[in-house]
Amino acid sequence: MNEIYRQKEAELLIYTRHPDREQYPDGLARSIHLAWSKDGRIYQPLNRNYGILFAEAVIRKNNTICAKGLKNPWVFEMPAGSYGIFAIRVNEDGSADQESLGCVFLWTTEDFIEFKERGMLNLGGDIPVNRVSCQYLRTAGFYEILWEDKKDGLYFNTTSDIISPSDLSAPQSASKRGEAMEIQGPEGALPGNCIKIKSDFCDRIVRRWRPVRNTEILVPDKVEVSSEEDLNQICATAFYSDGSSVLKAVRWDHSGVDYKRPGEYTVNGTVADRKYPFPLARGFADPVVFQWNGTYYFISTNDNLNDVGLYVRQADTPEALFYESTKHQLILEYNEEDEFIQTFWAPEFHIIGGELYILFAVGGKRWSPQCHLMKLKKGGNILDKNSWEKPVRIQKRDGSWLADKGITLDMTYLKVKGVSYMIWSYREHIGTDLDTGSMLYIATTDEKLPWKLTSDPVLLSRPRYGWENVEGTINNEGPYAFVTDDTVYVTYSGGAANGYTYALGLLKAKTGADLLNPESWNKSTAPVLSYYSLEHRYGPGHNSFFVDPEGNLMIAYHGVESIKDHIRCTGIHRVHFDITGNPVFSLSSERDLNQELRKVKTRAVVR
Repeated sequence: MNEIYRQKEAELLIYTRHPDREQYPDGLARSIHLAWSKDGRIYQPLNRNYGILFAEAVIRKNNTICAKGLKNPWVFEMPAGSYGIFAIRVNEDGSADQESLGCVFLWTTEDFIEFKERGMLNLGGDIPVNRVSCQYLRTAGFYEILWEDKKDGLYFNTTSDIISPSDLSAPQSASKRGEAMEIQGPEGALPGNCIKIKSDFCDRIVRRWRPVRNTEILVPDKVEVSSEEDLNQICATAFYSDGSSVLKAVRWDHSGVDYKRPGEYTVNGTVADRKYPFPLARGFADPVVFQWNGTYYFISTNDNLNDVGLYVRQADTPEALFYESTKHQLILEYNEEDEFIQTFWAPEFHIIGGELYILFAVGGKRWSPQCHLMKLKKGGNILDKNSWEKPVRIQKRDGSWLADKGITLDMTYLKVKGVSYMIWSYREHIGTDLDTGSMLYIATTDEKLPWKLTSDPVLLSRPRYGWENVEGTINNEGPYAFVTDDTVYVTYSGGAANGYTYALGLLKAKTGADLLNPESWNKSTAPVLSYYSLEHRYGPGHNSFFVDPEGNLMIAYHGVESIKDHIRCTGIHRVHFDITGNPVFSLSSERDLNQELRKVKTRAVVR
């Protein structure tokens, strides 16, 4: 990596892409992308040529979503080392957006990693803006915004404050025009412009937006041991391209060591690598791997049986859950009398108040899946259907059903600072012109009566970004959480649930924040896991988390095997934490451990 930046400066390119209906549709292509260059001619894409900033959809008066895109972005320097990004908002198909006539959209950033949306800046009143550029004139102390309309008319505005432009001038005619760029951009690029940045600054940007990979593995040169157990405690340190590291277990060869005879021995070892090839299981979606009393369990939506029934597998290790010899047991079956007839969707194990529950959705004769839970009886066996109490439908605080219209699904549970919460997906008028899209809601619950909410539902997120509502899929679903000392992380899914555009988004909040206040949550503008993130798998989404026997946080998800496939399959890999401590969900097994570095050795000193 360091060879790239022998120069003092590099260049950063901002662009959108040509839509490709088969592989990169409008909702993805009309977003802001970044690329970098060391020579100012050939630019290498960041984030694997996938969008980083997306336009937010507009919510119509009838509560439906009007998807939006972006075109002709422009990046410029601001005082005090920050940067601004302008772009023209368009409809998803690229046609003119009448709701933003005369306006440009603004984002600001200090590092091209985190971005702040600043909203619309009205430059021309009723004159449509087709292209925009901007520069800050330091000697004059103001910004000059140059723009053109669709008829090649040129205008400019000035302001001293681009974020709160109280002194924005009226548009005036201009005579100068920006020069066309002559560059070799990434595949499909529609270039906006580029800026020069310092090489070390570019280094940080590239490290963030390039796939993380294992670059080195080290073990101690010499260790003192007195038993096999002592040596087995010696781990390898795996280093990664972003500067981060993690400890990995080593399978040491003890055959050449006599622990009863003092001396120094050369010991060979192999870095442990649990095998999770993709796909682990075909036709199993919304996967959950769960540990209970030292045993691992697997539950999912069973597409192979038309999503009817809940089935569980049991094994001593996570990978053994997917052996052909591992049987799955039916614990909740089709039942017309109880109206358990269809859409046995997204079951999840959760420990609530010390008791084991399964949260899931199920529907009756009329297609309308609704959130339910069922509890394991005292001393019950997870694999025995008679060990489970009868499922209960989720209620609001006033005792009414969670939804009296629309559908509810994908409910998950989390506990933060002693408070229990439920998050779920809700959708109205699915498949009609009034389809709201699926939306995430949050509410508190009493862990002693978890089927009854203790607060009113609060809207947490709906699919307003292009990757969430691509080609009319309009999904926010499949939430699942893990909590660290200071942060609540909630992943969720958007895009086509059984197609290649499915992807994971991320919501995060501080553990001490009011989680029922939407302002407490930060939503990532770009997905944290997509079909551009992983090798040889498409549409990764609807995930869960578990901890493996070595203490690693793992992510389980479903995806498809090719861009045209629709059979949902289970996948698993490790969640990495980068050099800044933030989770990385896109570290595939292939990049997590370089197979050529697995062989290690040390000198064991027996005293």
